[in-house]
Amino acid sequence: MKTIPATATQYKSTAVFTEDSIPAALLRGHTTAAGVWGRIRILEGSLLYRITDARVPAEEVLLTPGHDGVVEPQVEHEVRLVGPVRFQVDFHR
Repeated sequence: MKTIPATATQYKSTAVFTEDSIPAALLRGHTTAAGVWGRIRILEGSLLYRITDARVPAEEVLLTPGHDGVVEPQVEHEVRLVGPVRFQVDFHR
């Protein structure tokens, strides 16, 4: 799993999502904009984070509280529900 560069600054966060409120777009391949990193923070439960971009090695990581997911700029990814969850995404640039 990558790390967000120390020079990147958090500039916004999403609402807290649950298995009932997760936007459909997060469940299929999508990317962040150029220069934008994401941190998927699990507050309760777990979520499967999948890198689906053909340009980089595939990766699948089970995210849990304290084990964040890092989204690289412009790298296609998706999440999969594995049960009840509460999570938030923080954006950095």
